Amino acid sequence: MDRRSFLGTVTAATLLSRKLSWAAETHKVDKIGLELYTVRAQMKQDFEGTLAKVSEIGYREVEFAGYFDSTPKEIKATLGRHGLTAPAAHIDYATVTNNWPKTLENANVIGHTYLICPMLPDDLLKKPDGWHLAAQTFNQAGEASKKAGIQFGYHNHHFEFVLTGGKVPYDILLAETDANLVKMEMDLCWAIVGGADPVSYFDRYPGRFPLVHVKDMKTIPTPTGSEPYVPFERLFPQMTEVGSGIIDWKRIFEAADKGGIKHYFVEHDEPKSPFESIKNSFTYLQNLRF
Repeated sequence: MDRRSFLGTVTAATLLSRKLSWAAETHKVDKIGLELYTVRAQMKQDFEGTLAKVSEIGYREVEFAGYFDSTPKEIKATLGRHGLTAPAAHIDYATVTNNWPKTLENANVIGHTYLICPMLPDDLLKKPDGWHLAAQTFNQAGEASKKAGIQFGYHNHHFEFVLTGGKVPYDILLAETDANLVKMEMDLCWAIVGGADPVSYFDRYPGRFPLVHVKDMKTIPTPTGSEPYVPFERLFPQMTEVGSGIIDWKRIFEAADKGGIKHYFVEHDEPKSPFESIKNSFTYLQNLRF
């Protein structure tokens, strides 16, 4: 290789290295969303004022956890006034099983593209085949949702990762639901509290996790005595703003494409100062590079 060819090769390699380095440094969360359960008390007192404050902080997407007596058209208009969209909403299991067609109709008016069941009722989980029955229900709901142009999904807590009858309930749901009809909104924090590795699930079920909840923990307590898992009342005091806890967000988000993540919703179940909490989490995620 002559000197000119050598220098050209070196220059090209240097430019490529710089380009790759630059790309890595600018990989970030494009749209930071908020799970409105975090500010539920404020939503109840002042629906529009709360959404206005959420928008002022910088959030552009929200996920509803209750509509607080507002009609679908009112919600759509309020979101528009404050530059917000609501790609998703949490809908309880009773509504999924009893009032699904009307719920889908309302979701289309508001502009949801996902409807998420946030938890299963205790009476169902007490049944030996409860998780299997839930999977069947989810497939049915997912099929109806698909016809309405909406994706159905399920949101986890930590107990779905605790062995039950020799099986992990979360794995039952993933295995027994149609991947096209039922997606998962992985609550990354709850999964880690339950002893699971989100990245491992992304590897095993690529593209199955279009939505995630993003919250953090100062420490993770362990079960005591006969507890199958740590009760919520022991966990909530350890919850903290995103980036101020122990979760390695860079590692998780580096695998976002494999998991299929499209929407990131900040959440804190019991914040002492809700607006300060969501602002701190937003700032951290806005500055995060991975």
